[in-house]
Amino acid sequence: MRFLTDDFVEFIECCAARDVRFLIVGGYALAAHGYPRATKDLDVWLMIDPENAERVVRALDDFGMGSLGLTAEDFLDPDIVVQLGYPPTRIDLLTSISGVRFDECWSNRVLVDVGEMSVGFISAEDLISNKRAAGGRGTPSSTRVRSAKRPDG
Repeated sequence: MRFLTDDFVEFIECCAARDVRFLIVGGYALAAHGYPRATKDLDVWLMIDPENAERVVRALDDFGMGSLGLTAEDFLDPDIVVQLGYPPTRIDLLTSISGVRFDECWSNRVLVDVGEMSVGFISAEDLISNKRAAGGRGTPSSTRVRSAKRPDG
């Protein structure tokens, strides 16, 4: 599936090359689960961990953003959002999202083929939990996503 811009794919490739642990969340995750909508950015949720934070900084340098002066410590704060670029091709790096925990979402992640890579996206169920905790913003019908992804129930 190739629904991400070249810049988004390049950033993800830099993260993958550095073994950054991340999940795609937000509007692009919703699209991956069959509910595309207009979005102004790619939301990348980063695992908070000192080693992962170091890998993020190296990936940013590889991506050409080393001059921003970001440090690993910047990615250990659970309330940080780093925005790279401008809409509609902005990349938002998030260290937390509402209503879910990274380790649980990592275990539940859905791998989506993007070019030559398999990229981790938040599962439909975890995305619904996140959107509900965030007040439902950005999700026109979370219950439809759940029923569409759970044909057995």
